[in-house]
Amino acid sequence: MTDQHETAKPAAEERALDDHSEFWENRLDEDWTESGVGYKALGLSFNSWMYKAREEVFLREAGRTGVRRSSRILDVGSGTGLYLRWWDRLRPAEVVGSDLTASAVRNLRGHFPDSRIEQLDITSGTGPFEPGSFDVVSCMDVLFHITDDDKYRAALQNISRLLRPGGRFVFTENFLHRAQDRTAHQTNRSLEWISEALGDAELSIEHRIPHLVLMNAQVDAPWLWRKLWGGILRAATLTEVTGNVTGAALYPVERALARRLRESPTTEMAVAVRN
Repeated sequence: MTDQHETAKPAAEERALDDHSEFWENRLDEDWTESGVGYKALGLSFNSWMYKAREEVFLREAGRTGVRRSSRILDVGSGTGLYLRWWDRLRPAEVVGSDLTASAVRNLRGHFPDSRIEQLDITSGTGPFEPGSFDVVSCMDVLFHITDDDKYRAALQNISRLLRPGGRFVFTENFLHRAQDRTAHQTNRSLEWISEALGDAELSIEHRIPHLVLMNAQVDAPWLWRKLWGGILRAATLTEVTGNVTGAALYPVERALARRLRESPTTEMAVAVRN
């Protein structure tokens, strides 16, 4: 009985990974836009405004990571390449892209012909990259889609291996102040759990700030507000026209809140240092 359990568990984990990979493969193959990598239910127009708000926060905070003309940066889970473009604006020596899915890698190579783009499952290893070969590794809106806790920890260990000592890890997470919750393709974990997992990988958070406040699911808010605001957003974005109007109206509010608040009820951006 014990032997059957031990042999069945890896097979079950492999099927789960295959399902997860297939989910993102199909999603990005069908929709290689901001809605494909963002909050798909809210439509492209709203997601475009959402990523405009993200861009401002990212550029402000990424500029504080000490990126120099000699810096090498790896982006894990590059998706449609938005963060590759944003990193490039800081003019480092090299920005390397990677993604779990073949469809994203294919599209990225077509749109970024002068950049190195590799297919990489960060939960299973460091791929073709040498340990300690990057000054910065970013992993934006990826980690909470790693639903298996052991694979999440493995991803952090692999990211840590890719960083030189003193290098920076730039990432987004939901950092719950309540019990974690799980769905088929997302796990929202607590600040305490994430901090412990980072520590085990020789990474420590320097600071974290709101990446979004109102323009995303309120995963770290009280239950009633989560349901109410989620319903309002979905109703307000039923069409691309109303989604555009809603995004345009929320955008200046989002910018102000992201600058003033220290914590967010949704996705936060964090910078960790490799010890």
